[in-house]
Amino acid sequence: MKMRKQLYSGFALLMLGLNSAQAAYTLNMTKGVTEISRDVYDLHMLILWICVFIGIAVFGTMFYSIFHHRKSKGHKAAQFHENTTVEIVWTIIPSLILIGMAIPATKALVELDDVQEAEMSIKVTGWQWKWEYEYLDNGIRFFSTLDAASNAARQVGSGIDPNSVPNYLLNVDHPLVVPINTKIRFLFTAADVIHSWWVPALGWKKDTNPGFINESWTYVERPGVYRGQCAELCGKDHGFMPIVVIAMEKEEYAQWVAEKQADIAAEAGAAEKEWTAEELMAEGKAVYDSNCSSCHMPDGSGMPGTFPAITDSSVVTGEMDAQIDLMMKGKGMMPAFGSMLGAVDFAAVATYIRNDLGNSVGDSIQPKVIQSLQAEVASDEEDEE
Repeated sequence: MKMRKQLYSGFALLMLGLNSAQAAYTLNMTKGVTEISRDVYDLHMLILWICVFIGIAVFGTMFYSIFHHRKSKGHKAAQFHENTTVEIVWTIIPSLILIGMAIPATKALVELDDVQEAEMSIKVTGWQWKWEYEYLDNGIRFFSTLDAASNAARQVGSGIDPNSVPNYLLNVDHPLVVPINTKIRFLFTAADVIHSWWVPALGWKKDTNPGFINESWTYVERPGVYRGQCAELCGKDHGFMPIVVIAMEKEEYAQWVAEKQADIAAEAGAAEKEWTAEELMAEGKAVYDSNCSSCHMPDGSGMPGTFPAITDSSVVTGEMDAQIDLMMKGKGMMPAFGSMLGAVDFAAVATYIRNDLGNSVGDSIQPKVIQSLQAEVASDEEDEE
């Protein structure tokens, strides 16, 4: 009964969130902020008006015939069979209409797949349930997950009004940042199941399939914040992996790249220092809330039959090495956090779950140890390839 109530409450929150997330949507397609999005919009409108014209002509003729040639006015149904002229006409005219529609549609499809002469490349990897972005030209790599405010409001029994959260379910902790007036090539793949990367303002969406690479491109013409969502049902938290793209002037983008690279260097330096257990615990709670609570629940109770509890778990309260290995490599529905988290975040959350959420093992692990283990795992994966 308790489980059923949790599911009903979760479904209600999900529907409320979806209504909030789609409140700004309109009936028609958006024109978007790229040339290709406008081409797609124009194609959509062209085909729509062709279909409207055909519908008016066909149904208008049909209703006129029914009304003016009805039996009550003395008309009798004509008897004819195999009129060659009529058959030729109703074959040629639809064929010409289809050819006329196919020409602009083919042009748009060819344009969508033209990734040549791209000025930069970004690899997008879908995970359950977050996005990984890797800038192949400058080495920047990070994960983008649902923002803390939305994540807190969506929890069962949170007591938070979703309408009070700005951009509820459509905001992230680390948005994708791109420069304007730059042709950007995207490469899409997935680490677990099929996802679909969709930002309406860009004019297209692409599936991310495990073991495959799909390509697309964009050329954003004006600065702004553009939001989207995963458009493929990918599991229980499908509705909680939004996309945020921030397009900025090239000068601002260059500054963001420099700051991001400085942060990466600082993170590498932070992994080398000795952390106290208190520091790791404080950092670990935020990491747990962002990456673990959606499956194992904020209090560590888990979801019986689906996701195991953290509280009193034999893995968590057992040998540290076994827990680290499981977290590093993943198992079943649990992703490989060794490639998802930095050394500091990994060490912090590992320490946190062993000493909170109903557990009190009393030990901890240093980020530099995790950093060494991550390097070993990466080396083994390269050898396998």
